Amino acid sequence: MVARLVIAAPASGSGKTTVATGLMAALRQAGRRVAPFKVGPDYIDPSYHTLATGRAGRNLDPVLVGEQRVGPLFMHGGADADIAIVEGVMGMFDGRAASGEFGSTAHLAKLIDAPVVLVVDASGQARSLAALIHGFQSFDPAVRVAGVIANKVGSAAHARLLSEACAETGLPLLGTLFRGGRLELPSRHLGLVTAPEQGSQATTAVSAMAELVRAEVDLAAVERVAASAPELSVPAWDPGDAVADTGHRPVIGVAGGAAFTFGYAEHPELLRAAGAEVAVFDPLRAERLPEGTAGVVLPGGFPEEHAAELSANATLRADIADLARAGRPIHAECGGLLYLGRELDGLPMCGVLDSTATMSDRLALGYREAVAPTDSVLYPAGSRVAGHEFHRTLVEPAHGSTPAWYWRDGVGQQITEGFVTGRVHASYLHTHPVGAPSAVARFVEECAR
Repeated sequence: MVARLVIAAPASGSGKTTVATGLMAALRQAGRRVAPFKVGPDYIDPSYHTLATGRAGRNLDPVLVGEQRVGPLFMHGGADADIAIVEGVMGMFDGRAASGEFGSTAHLAKLIDAPVVLVVDASGQARSLAALIHGFQSFDPAVRVAGVIANKVGSAAHARLLSEACAETGLPLLGTLFRGGRLELPSRHLGLVTAPEQGSQATTAVSAMAELVRAEVDLAAVERVAASAPELSVPAWDPGDAVADTGHRPVIGVAGGAAFTFGYAEHPELLRAAGAEVAVFDPLRAERLPEGTAGVVLPGGFPEEHAAELSANATLRADIADLARAGRPIHAECGGLLYLGRELDGLPMCGVLDSTATMSDRLALGYREAVAPTDSVLYPAGSRVAGHEFHRTLVEPAHGSTPAWYWRDGVGQQITEGFVTGRVHASYLHTHPVGAPSAVARFVEECAR
């Protein structure tokens, strides 16, 4: 059995990432094998989780993969771990829609039958904390809130009042993070700066989080809470069961490095299970595609933050353009879409797509139920996919003569988006390969042709 707990909060900005990442790192330093998880489609927090634990940070998202796969994915990521820490998303009961729990931290906690530790911004309150906790305990009795960590605590006297308030609810106060010890991580237009972009600064930040948690959180008590989780009797997800080996061994280049950090850990696992040889390359540094490349995956990330360096690497841009002209498959999502266009903020990119991209003030954010209007290297026409959009850039035109997707916005208006041109599939939509493993097998087959 994997001991496990979920780190939740009443609202965003309460300190979940600091507490979750600090716990992961502190427990690892104590000799525990820690499995890290994040609720929802977040790519940034898992990069810090990976640094903290030495294991792949993984996402648990019932919207993108289906709730029936959440437990098996948890067991897959938690294999051989002593304890699993799951960082929640937004407020504990905030789900995909304004009403309903689907996709929320509470929903996830129930799917993996895990106790919840509530991280609360305690500034400006004392006994009122008891009323807040009581509300979270009683709102959904199927969610077991098992402890509290108070953040932004003003003093030792404040901490004692908070402890008394917790006692009134029957919950232990597992830790108090004082204001002076609060950490600030660099952020920008889409949230925190990713750990790969931070480099040694990210390692230092994770070490500081671990030190803060060790000093101000009762780790033994946290472990007891995690150990109270019951047996989870579900089989582990296996990429070899999700896709059959195609019998082909194409080399598929997967972009990585600081500019392309938005990927799910299960994607290369599925590509390999389908028979591909995965070759990771960094478009900021690699002058050529990997030897023998038969197809390319360009995931999301922050190419807009590295546009000058990407543009300066003209030999790789030419390689990718030549690959597309030769009819080799390319799968590009969000950041990959920007990289394939003619220009990004006025700087030359690969020129595979007749499009330009610029930064904007508009945030596109949310889940999408999309339909593929045509056959592509990923999907047959008519395929329905759950995806997620997350960007502050604009691509003109928004789609080609053959778009990648149709979906409807919140008022029912049809949105046409993305490009299917030749054997290139490029779109803003982020998809989780576990939600549609047949698309991975189809791509490997296409690369082998």
